[in-house]
Amino acid sequence: MSTTRPGEARTLAIANQKGGVGKTTTAINLGTALASIGERVLVIDTDPQGNASTGLGIDIEARPKTSFDVLTGGIGLIECAQPTAVPGLYVVPANNDLVGIEAELTDANRPFRLRDAVGAMIARQRALPEDQRFNYVLIDCPPSLNLLTLNALSAANAVLVPVQCEFFALEGISQLKESIDQIRATLNPSLEIQGVVLTMHDARTSLSREVAENVRAFFGPKVYETIIPRNTRVAEAPSHGKPILLYDFDCAGSQAYIKLATEIIERERRNQAA
Repeated sequence: MSTTRPGEARTLAIANQKGGVGKTTTAINLGTALASIGERVLVIDTDPQGNASTGLGIDIEARPKTSFDVLTGGIGLIECAQPTAVPGLYVVPANNDLVGIEAELTDANRPFRLRDAVGAMIARQRALPEDQRFNYVLIDCPPSLNLLTLNALSAANAVLVPVQCEFFALEGISQLKESIDQIRATLNPSLEIQGVVLTMHDARTSLSREVAENVRAFFGPKVYETIIPRNTRVAEAPSHGKPILLYDFDCAGSQAYIKLATEIIERERRNQAA
C-alpha cells in the first residue's frame, strides 16, 4: 500500500548489492522514459563514481553542489538539482566527495539524512503549482549496503531491483531480500519492493531464460513483464553523456525502457488505489 499522498512525489531507490547489474543504466533511462511520457523526475546520484550524473550529461567540473552537500546538511535537494537535456528530468549529481561520507556523518541521525532532505523537498513542493512538482524521485545507489545505500533505502517508499540475467545474479537474490527485510525492520517500516527488473537479457541463451524463470519463481508478481535486453546501443550511450532515448530512440533498449516506465506507472496507480 502506498504511503504517499495523492499528487506527491513517489521515491524509488534503485538498488542491488551486486555491481554491474544495470542500476545506473536503469536510473538514467527510466528517468528519461518517465519524463518523456509527461512525468517530472528527479534523479539523486548517491554513488561516489557519479556515473548517473555523467550519463545524464553533467560534466565532473559542472557539479558545484552535489548529494554530498545534501547529506551533510549544507543544501536542499531543490537547490542542488540541475536540469538535463531531457525536459522535465533533473539530477542531483555526485562526485568523489561521497567516499568520505562515513567519517563526515557521526550522529545518530546519519541513516536518515536523505529521508529528511526528501521530506523537506516534498513539504516545499506543496506550495508549488502541480506542473512544478516532481512526481518521481529515483535514487541511484552504490553497489554495496553501506551508509549511502542505507540513506537511500530509508528515504524511499519502495525499492526497484535490477537483476542481471547471468549466473551469479542468482546467488545474491536471497541476500538482497534479507537486507531489504532488515531495513524494513529497523529503519523504514513502510519500505516495499516496487518491482524487480530483469536486465541484460539475451533471448538467444538458455542461461538468460533460466535466470529469468528462477527470478520470477522467487519474486513472483513483483517481477515486471518488461525485460531489458542486452543491447550495444544502451552500453554506448553513457560515453556520449546521453540517455539511450536521446542516443537512439528506436533501438530495442529505448523501447524497453519506455515499456518499463509505463508498467511502473500502472503499478503505482494500483498501489495508490489499494
